[in-house]
Amino acid sequence: METIKIKYFTDQIDKLEYIDGKSDWIDLRASEDVTLKAGDFALIPLGVAMELPAGYEAHIVPRSSTYKNFGVIQANHCGIVDGSYCGDNDMWRMPVIAMRDTEIHVNDRICQFRIMKNQPQIQFNEVEKLMGKDRGGFGSTGKQ
Repeated sequence: METIKIKYFTDQIDKLEYIDGKSDWIDLRASEDVTLKAGDFALIPLGVAMELPAGYEAHIVPRSSTYKNFGVIQANHCGIVDGSYCGDNDMWRMPVIAMRDTEIHVNDRICQFRIMKNQPQIQFNEVEKLMGKDRGGFGSTGKQ
């Protein structure tokens, strides 16, 4: 089991824990109240900073209910926290765009993350032709 050092910037949010003790994703919470008008951009403070184990990164994405509950979408669609973002002031944040007027309150579950191994080093071998079966190009599976 890997160990991660975590710093909380406030005692107003719940400590991180696995959902139901077994999920692959861990919820992150807003650490400040944020009021947004439709079209506003904000960096929602998540109240934590971490030192990830060597060779790992964190992927931050919205929860399935984030849009329904708060009317925001994640501006970069998937946030990547690499291992070098580990300083004492490197608080994690979620960049959002409000699609309607909304309020996000301290301790609201706004997004989730998981820890992933970094991509292994790869080498590209340029070829004139690929040998796999052709599927017909992007979007070729059609509508069902």
